[in-house]
Amino acid sequence: MIKEKTNTTLTFEDFKIEVLKDYTTAMISRECSLLGRKEVLTGKAKFGIFGDGKEVPQLAMAKVFQNGDFRSGYYRDQTFMMAIGELTIQQFFAGLYGHTDIEQDPMSGGRQMGGHFATHSLNKDGSWKNLTKQKNSSADISPTAGQMPRLLGLAQASKIYRQVSGIPNSSNFSVEGNEIAWGTIGNASTSEGLFFETINAAGVLQVPMVMSVWDDEYGISVHARHQTTKENISEILKGYQREHNTNGFEILRVKGWDYADLIATYEKAATIARENHVPVLIHVNELTQPQGHSSSGSHERYKNADRLAWERDFDCIRQMKLWMIAINIASPEEIEAIDAQAKKDVLEGKKAAWNAFIEPIVEEQKELVALLQKIADSSSNKATILKFIADLSEIKSPLKKEILVTARKVLRLIQNETGKEELSQWITAYIAKTQKNFSSNLFSETDLNVFSVKEVLPIYDEDAKEDTDGRMILRDNFDAIFTKYPETLIFGEDAGAIGDVNQGLEGMQEKYGELRVADVGIREATILGQGIGMALRGLRPIAEIQYLDYLLYAIQIMSDDLATLRYRTVGKQKAPLIIRTRGHRLEGIWHSGSPMGMIINAIRGIHVLVPRNMTQAAGFYNSLLECDEPALVIECLNGYRLKEKMPMNYGEFKTPIGVVETLKQGSDITLVSYGSTLRLIQQAAKELLEVGIDCEIIDLQSLLPFDVNQDIVKSISKTNRLLVIDEDVPGGASAYILQQIIEQQDAYHHLDSKPQTLTAKAHRPAYGTDGDYFSKPSAEDIFEKVYEMMNEVNPSKYPSLY
Repeated sequence: MIKEKTNTTLTFEDFKIEVLKDYTTAMISRECSLLGRKEVLTGKAKFGIFGDGKEVPQLAMAKVFQNGDFRSGYYRDQTFMMAIGELTIQQFFAGLYGHTDIEQDPMSGGRQMGGHFATHSLNKDGSWKNLTKQKNSSADISPTAGQMPRLLGLAQASKIYRQVSGIPNSSNFSVEGNEIAWGTIGNASTSEGLFFETINAAGVLQVPMVMSVWDDEYGISVHARHQTTKENISEILKGYQREHNTNGFEILRVKGWDYADLIATYEKAATIARENHVPVLIHVNELTQPQGHSSSGSHERYKNADRLAWERDFDCIRQMKLWMIAINIASPEEIEAIDAQAKKDVLEGKKAAWNAFIEPIVEEQKELVALLQKIADSSSNKATILKFIADLSEIKSPLKKEILVTARKVLRLIQNETGKEELSQWITAYIAKTQKNFSSNLFSETDLNVFSVKEVLPIYDEDAKEDTDGRMILRDNFDAIFTKYPETLIFGEDAGAIGDVNQGLEGMQEKYGELRVADVGIREATILGQGIGMALRGLRPIAEIQYLDYLLYAIQIMSDDLATLRYRTVGKQKAPLIIRTRGHRLEGIWHSGSPMGMIINAIRGIHVLVPRNMTQAAGFYNSLLECDEPALVIECLNGYRLKEKMPMNYGEFKTPIGVVETLKQGSDITLVSYGSTLRLIQQAAKELLEVGIDCEIIDLQSLLPFDVNQDIVKSISKTNRLLVIDEDVPGGASAYILQQIIEQQDAYHHLDSKPQTLTAKAHRPAYGTDGDYFSKPSAEDIFEKVYEMMNEVNPSKYPSLY
């Protein structure tokens, strides 16, 4: 670590070597940005967003970034990643080209545009690496400020590891809670609500978080005067400055071109956060954008001549050069030599990345051309096929798409010829080989996935009666969970002192402490972020969102961050977060929505579990803690005081995930639903039986995954009729359920009647008992819908009701 004004730790020669090393890294990064933009403009890469102008402050941050620390950042942090040894020139360009080999592009295997960085937290089998032995970066996302909530959880994990004892394998994740979570963001993105929500939460929680704001006065083309009050984020956050006997932040300001002051500032910030667990905000201002926002436009369009001249003068690398010359670190000639070598190294790295990317595709191009040439020789469409061959051969830098398009178009020409089978097999094999490079790892592909957990039935006393409130079953099961898994913790609005609004956590805070069973503020996005960050560091958090409707505050974080995490790192990171909420029927527009269609389509990559009672829900929690995948569990709001049998094996019984349950056998029609609505269906089925209609009732139990054993189609093969009943809006979850049954399970083969749905009205449910009755499916609606379908089958036996 550099101590610039003293030689007690470093000689001047040592200091000089360190500074020159930093300058070399900065120049390599700058050359990568400059050449990267050219690669986009010449068409080799699709889009470029680079870290030029931010190099020097990132060097300072890298100097105090230690093993075990985590970054949650902004897509301009390439210099930082290079400085900590986690990004090479070749890897930088591999990401720019979208190389799908995770060894070539370890950031995302070509799944994200360049500038999005990650390190690998997992071994090949999905088990954790020792994260304290490496420098860590959580995987970036593009949505502006979306990295902030996760940052909070990464920092909170250090607090948990420092203050909670008995966590197994904690030495793989923390050394006495000394790790810092380092956040970075552009100044314009501090306008986002997620930034302010996270800043507030970090100040409340007092966690070791250092937040760097890279301030170049612009957000794309929009000046700071349109972004930030007083055009100064640290100025308007002064109220967060910690004072005697208060919580809050330490707020530091530093110019982004001042190498020596940057190092001193980051050393101070690291000491405060690491030792005292006080969050720090570093406002790094007077930064520049030498190439503008991205390769999609030029900043000359929106910056005046004075600003452009200032940016040239105060470019952080130029200022570092002047400082190095002034204090005799290097002569102008030595600096020029470093610059020239950086250009050479970047050019060579770029060429190596391009060759590694394009050569395998060229080989595939040649392979197809040879096959098509053989096919053309005996084809009646020889001339047309030769034209396809010529066009494909002329492409000097082919894409896989162009190869496959050619093969598929030729296949149409030889449907009755001898070459069809060979070309068909080639296409099938090519797609199988290639598709996984773009579609793998949406869910866990390790032995720790949800399907590895075997069902364990609840065990009941011989005299057990249905006389226990459902909420007590949840409570006692959580008690068993917290004892069995010391790494498990739960937090949410009202989850702590009062034991949640429905008393499912009654007494748990008193027994397990305020860190493991915690109240939090009204801030759903950062509740999710706390969970994501802590799960990334080996804890097993349960993030509670008080009501299903409030999930909308957090849906962006769930969708863009948690749901894509395993996918966008090609299985190199995981966050097995459990999200607990409650929903479906209660009272009024804001507390009884079931926006399931929106949820299941927004969060592919997260399992969605919809238990009808609290024993099922408890079993889901037990199952999820045995695997390594994130999930949303939606408890039934009107089920906490309904009576259930009390199990004897709390913490051990496990509800299978992706498996449906047949609640009633029947022969006339299959009724499919989930959650609270099933009780109404069971009531209607009894009444239908009285008029001779025998319904089979299937509880989906989970929407993602969906009926992995395909039991629904087995039922339909017997009844030949299907009704999906759902309290979501028309075309919501019911459309997804129908698609899975009709298209994925091919149930249409067995249907003698049109498959139908019965849903809620298109509006939000109105208030009160009557509001519920006229907004969502009732027992009478279900009875009449089934009866109507049977009337079509046998009108004489079931005459029309209306």
